[in-house]
Amino acid sequence: MKKLFLIFLVAFGFCAGLSAQQITRFGVVDTTRVYQAYFKNSASVRNYDSKKSEFQNEINKRTDEIQKLKQQKADYENSGNTAQVAKIDAEIMKKTDNLSDYTRAKNTELESLKRNLQNSDAFYKKLYNVIERVAEAEGFSMILSLQQGNGILWYSQSVDVTDKIISELGL
Repeated sequence: MKKLFLIFLVAFGFCAGLSAQQITRFGVVDTTRVYQAYFKNSASVRNYDSKKSEFQNEINKRTDEIQKLKQQKADYENSGNTAQVAKIDAEIMKKTDNLSDYTRAKNTELESLKRNLQNSDAFYKKLYNVIERVAEAEGFSMILSLQQGNGILWYSQSVDVTDKIISELGL
């Protein structure tokens, strides 16, 4: 009888210990999706998108010019006009270098605009308040960002609170 009582106490203690443990729950947020939903109608993002489109149009225009020059060069090579080939070859090199410089400068400008948009203090203050509210309401111990989570190799969609965050932000 004592042996059965002892087994009962050990089993009861083990079960009580299990129920006393807190289960840690993690959630994830796709901050890029939240950012896009939040800023999709803002003037700053429209300005960024407009500049990006403008720069891409200019790059396309310059690329087309270079392609036309390459075609002219091929035509001159076929006709044996070496003087024109050399002249056009120099022009192609100059325009290619200019295109590379233009692209590098405009990408730097766009990256700076994007960084300024993403570092909006008002947006992130509101975002973190909403994340905190959703995490506490859903019982999460920690919310991880998918963008800064190089260690996240897999996650269940059940822990993704992105849609809840977007909804709480009123978007």
